Amino acid sequence: MKFVIAPDSYKGSLSAVEVAEWMAKGIRDAVPDADIAIIPLADGGEGTVDAIIHAAGGTIHEEEVLGPLGDTVPAKYGILADGLTGVIEMAAASGLTLVPQERLNPLRTTTYGTGQLIKAALDRGCIRIIMGIGGSATNDGGVGLAQALGAHFYDDQGREIGFGGGELAKLHTIDLKSIDSRLAACEIVSASDVTNPLCGPRGASAVFGPQKGATPHMVEELDRGLAHLAARVKEQLGMDILDLKGGGAAGGLGAGLSAFLGAKMRRGIDIVLEITRFDEQVRDADFVFTGEGRTDGQTAFGKAPLGVAVAAKKHGKPVICISGGIGGDVSGLYKLGIDVVIGATQAPMTLEEAMRDAPDWVRHAARSAAKALTISASFASGGNGSTKETG
Repeated sequence: MKFVIAPDSYKGSLSAVEVAEWMAKGIRDAVPDADIAIIPLADGGEGTVDAIIHAAGGTIHEEEVLGPLGDTVPAKYGILADGLTGVIEMAAASGLTLVPQERLNPLRTTTYGTGQLIKAALDRGCIRIIMGIGGSATNDGGVGLAQALGAHFYDDQGREIGFGGGELAKLHTIDLKSIDSRLAACEIVSASDVTNPLCGPRGASAVFGPQKGATPHMVEELDRGLAHLAARVKEQLGMDILDLKGGGAAGGLGAGLSAFLGAKMRRGIDIVLEITRFDEQVRDADFVFTGEGRTDGQTAFGKAPLGVAVAAKKHGKPVICISGGIGGDVSGLYKLGIDVVIGATQAPMTLEEAMRDAPDWVRHAARSAAKALTISASFASGGNGSTKETG
C-alpha cells in the first residue's frame, strides 16, 4: 500500500519536512510495511527553499545580507542540482519573522537583502531563479530589491530615495540603466499564493499592512506610495502594474519583480509540485496525505493542500488533509478535491501546548487516519477489517 505525504509547514511549529516525517511515523504505526513517498511542500513562503532542495536535490548556501530594517542577517538560498537554477525565498532576507514585534514598521522595511540574494545566485552562475514571495515584512514595491541590483530611484532633486514604503511618495525618476546586466539573460519566476492587486481595498497595504505593523493612517500612506510607484512605472517603463494579478504579494514585490526584472508570475504550489515531480509519485499511490498549519476558507485560494488535491484528483486518488487547526467552514474544500480534513489536536489546549506537542499530535492523527483507511480498504476487498498495528 503506497502513501504519498505532501504537506506544507505548520508555521512557527514544524517545517514541512518535519510534518511529513511525523506523518510517516504515524502511518507506519498503523501500516508497518507501507510504501511511503515524502514530498515536503511550500507555496512560496517560508520553507520553499528547503522543500524544493529536499525533493529535487541541490545545495544550500548562506549569504550575509541587509535585513528588513537594514541590519545584517544571515539568509540561505538554494541551487538545484543542475547548477543553473536558484531558489530564493524573500522571507529569508526580508521576512516578517526577522523583525521584532515592537519594531514592525512597513514605512521603513526594505527588500534590499532579497536583491542581494539574487546577486549571490547570479554570482554562482544561475540563469533561472525561482523567487518565493510570501511572508514579507515589507511594503516597498520591490524598490529595495532593485536598488541592490544596481537600479536607481531618484526624487525630484536627483537624490536617491531611501528604504521603505514611506519613501515611495518621493519617487520622481526610475533609472534601470545600471541594473545588473546578467539579469537580461536570467529567467525570474515569482512564486506566490496571493492574487491581490497592488493597491486599493484588496491591495498590499490594506490587506497585509496591518500584520506588518501598519496603523490605519500608515495603510493610507503606504497605499498612496504604491499607487505613485505604479504611475511612475507606467509613465517611464511603459508597464501597467496597478491591477496586475498578484502584484500586491509581499508588499508589492510581485509588481516590482515584473516591472524591474521582467519576472513571470506563477502559483507557488504549482511550481513546487512541478519541480518535485509530484505527478509521477502520485500515479501509483493509494492515498495522499497533505496538511498545513491552519486549514480554512483561504485554503481554497491556492494554498498547498488545494494544489495537492487538484493534482491527486487527476489520478482519482483520495486526499486526506491533516492540519494544525481548522478554522471556519471548510466544506467547500470537499468539492475541490480534499476528501477529509482532520485537525491534529484532539483536546482543549493552549496554542503554546499545541505547538510544543505538535509532533505527537501529527503522528497520532496520521496513525488514526491510516488505520481507518486500511480497515475500510480491507472491508472493500472482502476482508474482515482486521489490520495489524505497531507502536
